[in-house]
Amino acid sequence: MHGKGEGSGFKTGVIDLVAGSLGGIALVYVSQPMDTVKVKMQTFPHLYQNMIDCTTSTFKRDGFIRGLYAGTVPALIANVAENSVVFAAYGACQNLVATVSRKPSVSELTALDNATAGFLAAFFSSFTLCPTELIKCKLQALREVQQTNLAANEKVRHISPYQLTKQILRAEGIPGMFRGLTSTFAREMPGYFFFFGGYEATRELLAKPGQPKDEIGPLNTMVAGAVGGVALWTAIFPADVIKSRIQVQSLTHSMTRVGMDIFRKEGFLALYNGLQPTIVRTIPATAVLFVVYEYSKKLMTELFM
Repeated sequence: MHGKGEGSGFKTGVIDLVAGSLGGIALVYVSQPMDTVKVKMQTFPHLYQNMIDCTTSTFKRDGFIRGLYAGTVPALIANVAENSVVFAAYGACQNLVATVSRKPSVSELTALDNATAGFLAAFFSSFTLCPTELIKCKLQALREVQQTNLAANEKVRHISPYQLTKQILRAEGIPGMFRGLTSTFAREMPGYFFFFGGYEATRELLAKPGQPKDEIGPLNTMVAGAVGGVALWTAIFPADVIKSRIQVQSLTHSMTRVGMDIFRKEGFLALYNGLQPTIVRTIPATAVLFVVYEYSKKLMTELFM
């Protein structure tokens, strides 16, 4: 897939970037309702009995758009930014790993090599993801945050992503937008190791003898994507719970301290609060992400390379 020379290297990077963006858009529309439920359960575990209770009460109170699809605009920005950067960086990091491990081309990389490339790529995507995800999480848990401070008959005041960004910048400046960056690194880097490792290993497994893994077909690509997504979330969920708490509740303590506080006060299982909606969400979402990414990349490669 990767051509020779600087011109084709640049083109490949742009194709990865665009294909990653398209995959990110598809992922958000499939996964946003369950993502909202996950954030609410992570940050306010005492308010909801389970995933179904959280979903139905969110829908009854705030409806589809303002409730379950809350934070869709920053989620779109976050996912397009993250996936375009992560897939472009993943392509570049695959080339780096191939060079270091003296493999003639990217197609020769093992699942472990690809997992390492994913780990490195996530370092770059964390910088684009942290601010946008901060806004998304705050918007998703807005009702619960306001409810703790509202008088009996007072209404929840809805706020736009732009207004919220302005508020944070006014109060805390640029560093306020990067609250939770350490926990984003701690989540994204190991997460993408398992994500790309799980995806590539499953593609190898599903390929028939002698068949290139790029040609396993859309259904098998979706299965591999779903495996990658489940591997990512199962591995890094506690770091995600800690990140959500830090961002939604504007905590200033370190990631370790917030994690220990949750463990001491709420027990070990609290670090897995919201895992169920995450798995329910991630199976179709990452299946769609990878099939859109791989096939739009294939089409653009045929058209422009």
